[in-house]
Amino acid sequence: MEEKFKSGFVSIVGRTNVGKSTILNALVGEKVAAVANKTQTTRTAIKAIVNRKNSQIVFIDTPGIHKPKSKLSETMIETAFTFIGDVDVILFVIDGTSKEIGRGDQRILDKIKESGRKAILIINKIDMVQNKEDLLKIIALYSKEYNFSAVVPISATQKQNLEDVLVEIEKNLKEGPAYYDTEKYTDQTLRQLAEEMIREKALKLLDDEVPHGIYVEVEKMKKRKTKENKAIYDIEATIYCLRDSHKGIIIGKEGSMLKKIGTYAREDLEKILDTKVNLKIWVKVKEDWLNDNSIVKKFKLN
Repeated sequence: MEEKFKSGFVSIVGRTNVGKSTILNALVGEKVAAVANKTQTTRTAIKAIVNRKNSQIVFIDTPGIHKPKSKLSETMIETAFTFIGDVDVILFVIDGTSKEIGRGDQRILDKIKESGRKAILIINKIDMVQNKEDLLKIIALYSKEYNFSAVVPISATQKQNLEDVLVEIEKNLKEGPAYYDTEKYTDQTLRQLAEEMIREKALKLLDDEVPHGIYVEVEKMKKRKTKENKAIYDIEATIYCLRDSHKGIIIGKEGSMLKKIGTYAREDLEKILDTKVNLKIWVKVKEDWLNDNSIVKKFKLN
């Protein structure tokens, strides 16, 4: 008997820096979300699609739960909590090295309880857990709090047990159609992907105080043919920051930092677009943009 096709929407929720975007990219097998060892890397809900033989899983990577300090922060948390109640399955990601349920995790648990949705507990970073007993304790703690459909310990960086995650999700999906073209792996536009890649490189390369005060806007993205009749993308982008001092750090001595950001971003974009990229980046100051409604609304749900 032929297996029926299933589909559904799955949100990935968790505190900041538990590895949600790394998990998403690993499950999809493509780079769709910025990944950096910094808090609040994800700012808006990013959709990514996994097409399997008998299912289509639409993942929604949400911003990490944190204490809001600006209008942007408030919007990010609102986005994350919206996608706890409005999906078929919730993937609740926690850090496997934690010893207790912290305040941030408890807030998420409370929201999951309110929603009453099917939820799978994902314990990430198990490659960093020294003692198996500690892992069993944390599983027991969370299992007392909610009746999870499954508990899956994984390591996103080591790509360990990722297939188990997909299998458990499929078990909890209903019969349904493919919502997206099976060739697609994200609903983001090419401009949005370019902005994500540039911002990721900045996050990875810059000092801690600077990255969260930046956002990237692609002003131009055009495909053309070279004299040799080869395809190339011309991309022009601006990195906006909060202060003149930050602008100096982003540009670096004789433009060295900006050149690094541009080089690494271009290399990633050439892999994603499968063609040559001519990337130009500028840096501008836009004070207190984190509280500017005209900018923050870009990060709100459509």
